[in-house]
Amino acid sequence: MSELFNKWRESLDRTRKATFGRIVSVFGGSEVNQETWDDLEALLIQADVGVETSQYISHHLRKAVQEQGIITTTEFQQALGVILRDLLLTPIQLDIETHHPAVILLVGVNGSGKTTTAAKLGNLYAREGKKVLLAAGDTYRAAAIDQLQVWGERLNLPVIAGQPDSDPGAVAYDSVQAAIARNMDILLIDTAGRLHTRYNLMEELKKVNRVVGKALPGAPHAVLLVLDATTGQNALLQARAFQQAVQANGVILTKLDSSARGGMAFAIQKELGLPIYYAGLGEKPEDLQPFNRDEFVKNILA
Repeated sequence: MSELFNKWRESLDRTRKATFGRIVSVFGGSEVNQETWDDLEALLIQADVGVETSQYISHHLRKAVQEQGIITTTEFQQALGVILRDLLLTPIQLDIETHHPAVILLVGVNGSGKTTTAAKLGNLYAREGKKVLLAAGDTYRAAAIDQLQVWGERLNLPVIAGQPDSDPGAVAYDSVQAAIARNMDILLIDTAGRLHTRYNLMEELKKVNRVVGKALPGAPHAVLLVLDATTGQNALLQARAFQQAVQANGVILTKLDSSARGGMAFAIQKELGLPIYYAGLGEKPEDLQPFNRDEFVKNILA
């Protein structure tokens, strides 16, 4: 368990050193005035928390300082931690126990890490004793199909794949049928990365979503948006588009270990109301972990 806690600390090292670790020092002077609060907001924005969320944090922190008579840096840090923690939603448990198979659609832009995340998430569920099937729905990149198959062999997870440039909707349909026939517990469908600004590509993703529902009424049972933590505030624009197109109901935040922009997690939840279900803390299969808001806040402020 201590190894996991250390992993959270190591993965959030850049975010902590670049911005959040410096925020507490803003309150370390002898006098708290308007300039102090302006500096705080500037640091929060620099951390990719976003303007609206930064103002929210600053307002509530100023209120806490006044009402609680906070005068020490430790008290300030504790008050900030409480506000940040409360911004992070506790995810509603994914409904994967009552469906057989439970179908999870992974969506996101190019380069966000969907294919690798599909394999790591499959590994996480398999380690819980579930029978997992992976579907290579990114038919536009032969490399993505190969990549998922390599991961499947490495982790001993079966993969359904079509031919390069084949209809992704057909692959999704076939994978649902295969999951039913093989009595699988969970089906994870990887999809092609697409720019959220490209109308035709987003329409095609809607089609995949519909096809899955035709193959199994009620599916997909979860649509998880894979967001690259290194993209910062641009992730908000992506999230809004996918939320509208396919009703994404949760986020997997990847590459936290490579980013100094971990603050975007607060903006995603405050402005979009999307909970974070999993976080990528490294490159190994076991480095995809359920998102822990206590560890996240503690280790960006430590």
